[in-house]
Amino acid sequence: MLKVRIILIPALIGIGPIILALIWMLKDQKDKIRAQLVIALILNFFYGLLLEIFMGHEGSLLPWKYDNILLHIDASLGIRAIAVAGHLPAFMHAPLWIVYEMMLPMMIAWIFVARHSRFSGSIILAYIAELVTAPLIYTIVPACGPGWAFGKQWLSPPAVAAVPVRLTGDPNAFPSLHVATAFLFVLYAPGRLWKTVAIFFLAGTCLATLSTGEHYVIDMIPGLAFGAFAATFGFGQRKRARFFLSVVLFWSLLVRFSHAFLIANPIIIRSLALVTLALVAWLLWDVWRAAPPAQDSRIESNRSMPCVEVGSA
Repeated sequence: MLKVRIILIPALIGIGPIILALIWMLKDQKDKIRAQLVIALILNFFYGLLLEIFMGHEGSLLPWKYDNILLHIDASLGIRAIAVAGHLPAFMHAPLWIVYEMMLPMMIAWIFVARHSRFSGSIILAYIAELVTAPLIYTIVPACGPGWAFGKQWLSPPAVAAVPVRLTGDPNAFPSLHVATAFLFVLYAPGRLWKTVAIFFLAGTCLATLSTGEHYVIDMIPGLAFGAFAATFGFGQRKRARFFLSVVLFWSLLVRFSHAFLIANPIIIRSLALVTLALVAWLLWDVWRAAPPAQDSRIESNRSMPCVEVGSA
């Protein structure tokens, strides 16, 4: 029993894959993707530790959560998370829970999926942009998710006023990082097969975030824009990245300071949701139809300059 407890120590669970990846990397040191995997696992390990500390302090510093407000915004949007979750067949709950828990393995797997494509290497930059920025975004609209906010009765929550409520828990609902990462997989998918896999995983993740009580429907809309931000940052398209980040910030500030207006005007929030979905669909179409455009004007301007060998004076 003692050996089992030692094996299940969270630190060892995080260090184990790093050790295995190091051994695998040393077997072929010329393969850059192996080194990238080691770096990604190390960053993820320390990120997890820092995030736990940061979110713990954030939860105590931001005790007022916006779950009641997000619940009302879902109703105004016309698609409520509790309604979607409540209508899912019982046999889907376990598979969807597995999909939700598969995010980290999928992030690692997608490094290999993209290794021989035009996206090789840049996906790690996308992960870094996403994971560094997300905790900061969460501070604008701190929320825990319906399963955490309403407990066992989250599928039939009591009537609540659209006001912030004091809750204990990490603010990690708005926007949905799971949906953002799943959409990032779609943007980085090479070939028809992996595109199909990524689309199904995105659909499963959207349902999983609702069936597990982790998110509201409204969380997923800026979540898609957040995934677009991370992907374009990874591509090196800084102007596009700033644009999609501004879309996420727009949603966050709108919900934070104008939620009463959104709740009272369903047509406004539905129109904004459709515009956001159209923007991410346009990006997906543009990425899939051709290679990503040059990295902003800096590369465009370099085309007119003579080539200079690296290291020349």
